[in-house]
Amino acid sequence: MAQRTHVVNREATNTSLQAVPANSTPALADSTAIIQVIERAALNPDVDIDKMERLLQMQERVMDRQAMMAYSTAMAAMQTELPSIEERGKTNNGFYATLEDIVDTVRPIMQKHGFAVSFRIQTQERGIQVTGVLMHKDGHREETSMLLPADMSGNKNAVQAFGSSTSYGKRYVLSALLNITTRGQDDNGSAAGGIRLVTPFQAGQVQRLISQCPATTQEWFSGKYGSAVQVPQSDFDKLRASLTKRIVK
Repeated sequence: MAQRTHVVNREATNTSLQAVPANSTPALADSTAIIQVIERAALNPDVDIDKMERLLQMQERVMDRQAMMAYSTAMAAMQTELPSIEERGKTNNGFYATLEDIVDTVRPIMQKHGFAVSFRIQTQERGIQVTGVLMHKDGHREETSMLLPADMSGNKNAVQAFGSSTSYGKRYVLSALLNITTRGQDDNGSAAGGIRLVTPFQAGQVQRLISQCPATTQEWFSGKYGSAVQVPQSDFDKLRASLTKRIVK
């Protein structure tokens, strides 16, 4: 009986693969083949369901690995085409690259390499959390988050403060996800007394580390720095090493 099941599955698999269009991507071809195998197996009373579930789980792991490899390959290719963004936004303390300029510059390059980005905005007790999700057409995605206090500078009302912090967070999160640089590093007017702040990419590293640390460490960090983008450049190496030791395993 087991031998018969094996033969039926093999024939179903071969038929499914042949039915996939020649111009399909490997990931799509694999997915279509598996779906057709499941459909045929569901009609076969001799199929061992437990074995089928294990095979499906193995197939999912393979497809996840393929999607990650496709993501990494596409990201490496895209990195060579991403330019530095000109800083045209102005504050009292200098210039910065606006969210509009960043998006307008990177969108066609992202589309060319099969990427898209979305954002999640959450209001928390300690501020506004902006999460950026970078998705690739083959299914893999990466995300990073940044917790920001409400920007009450310039006598903003609550709605304006929320919008300002959200825009600020999107700029830094997107820059961290894509490792974007700007011409004349942006500190958004937050640096005082000539103190140079971390780059967007470094801020993303700090944020990823702090999100993996215990609540006590996160409270300490929030009290000392406020947010990842406000970490002085001079503290970055020491802080990164310290947070790495405190990560919850």
